[in-house]
Amino acid sequence: RRGDAPLGLVPTMGALHEGHKSLIVRATGECGAAVVSIFVNPAQFAAGEDYDTYPRTYHADLEACREMGVSCVYAPRANAMYPGGYDTWVDVPGLGAPLCGARRQGHFRGVATVVLKLLAACLPHRAYFGEKDYQQLVLIRRMTHDLDLGVEIVPCPIVREDDGVALSSRNAYLSADERSRARAISTALFDAKKKVAAGERLSAAIIQACVDELEKAGSRVDYVEIVEPATLERVEMINGAARMAVAAYIGETRLIDNILLEPDDEP
Repeated sequence: RRGDAPLGLVPTMGALHEGHKSLIVRATGECGAAVVSIFVNPAQFAAGEDYDTYPRTYHADLEACREMGVSCVYAPRANAMYPGGYDTWVDVPGLGAPLCGARRQGHFRGVATVVLKLLAACLPHRAYFGEKDYQQLVLIRRMTHDLDLGVEIVPCPIVREDDGVALSSRNAYLSADERSRARAISTALFDAKKKVAAGERLSAAIIQACVDELEKAGSRVDYVEIVEPATLERVEMINGAARMAVAAYIGETRLIDNILLEPDDEP
């Protein structure tokens, strides 16, 4: 920390894209100094997931951070974060159980633990998280509140390609055909938003329409759910703001996306 100027942290796993860069722009613009962490966290990957193949573009990431005016890049090694005998974990069971937590056992325990360690190492006033990983955002906000960490968690909007696809480091796995089919996820979400604005309130009907749209495009649906934005509890009738979350496989690549549903939106 430098004097009274706020310090901002942007936690990442590297493979920086325009979504990450939007967080960095916020941090450098709003804080006196900004730290970007780059760490592919083994604790949030289950056996058989893509830890070994996750995109790693460290030198390009460093150059991007330098060009964007980042004050410091914190890139610890796994054996420094989790040395031999490491046995302390953070769990937020209520928020970590639904959605991705129900499919990726232990994932959010790994996320919460590594974020707490990053906050302890960097001591930021603010930490910036994208809304694309919405469950992660809500969980980290709860953790920092419950543990009285004194860190402001700053949510940042999803950044999308021109065709609506949410930016993700895992998009690099997609073939040209799969990338084209990935558009179905955001299209289905925006169609759901239009349905709610037009008066549809029954979650089951909106979810089924989304599933049908995804399957028609050749996606394998992992889940489609509509939840209360703060608690992530399922919503049966949309009488206020709700968050619709999707996880689907395009080929072998699992992608997630979400959107805010608001009954008062103009159709």
